[in-house]
Amino acid sequence: MSHLTHQPVNRSKPFSSNWTARIGWCLLAFYLVYACSQLGFSAERFSAGIEHGQRFLTRMFPPNFGRWQLIVSGIAESLQIAVIATFVGILISLPIGLMAARNLMPAWISWPTRAFIALCRSFHPIIVAILFVKAIGFGALAGVMALIVASIGFISKLFAEAIEEISAKQVESVRATGAGFLSVLIMGVQPQVLPRFIGFATYQLDSNLRNSTMVGIVGGGGIGASLFTAYQRFDFDVVLAILIVIVSLIMIAEILSGWARKVFQ
Repeated sequence: MSHLTHQPVNRSKPFSSNWTARIGWCLLAFYLVYACSQLGFSAERFSAGIEHGQRFLTRMFPPNFGRWQLIVSGIAESLQIAVIATFVGILISLPIGLMAARNLMPAWISWPTRAFIALCRSFHPIIVAILFVKAIGFGALAGVMALIVASIGFISKLFAEAIEEISAKQVESVRATGAGFLSVLIMGVQPQVLPRFIGFATYQLDSNLRNSTMVGIVGGGGIGASLFTAYQRFDFDVVLAILIVIVSLIMIAEILSGWARKVFQ
């Protein structure tokens, strides 16, 4: 007869208590309550806000497209701002992203370039737009410059990271043929990063199209200026019409960007 060997039974709890996590969640809950009390949140303000919101929405319907010429001109200007800012921003981002790639550039070039990219990413486009409006005045030029800065901060960072993630074997194979640095970029780097770069560019165009509305509110031109003017005049039905056009434009841009990624990748 075979003898059965008795294995020791592990009587420890299957889910051990993590008191560090519990204390952390409790501290977070206490801080949320404290922050809400400091910011003046109250049930009375929420109820009053709901009532004001209902009256506001009532005044927005039905949408008024009677000023369609103003809406069309604002949308056209926003589209021009987004396209110009994206094109110029991409052209500037290409060499900046290349210089920020640590696998192709020495540290004395890549780290200052990365610091410049971080500086461009430090501020929201609205803040940059306000600075340009103060510097060069109201109009589309201030909006274009603000979105160029935003495009540089986004595209350069992602482009540099895409270059750092490429396969070194293809680059070394091109270098083994005695090719120069420019040939290495064209034959070894560009084929590996081109599909991702097209995706970055289409996303940035879509982002600039949305941000062109925000920079227009602070004086950067485009449909945002028309939207802000309608708010000031209490033409809330015109505001709703502008919002509908903006949403429709963003949806069309999303469809076109998805089509472009499928075609060019």
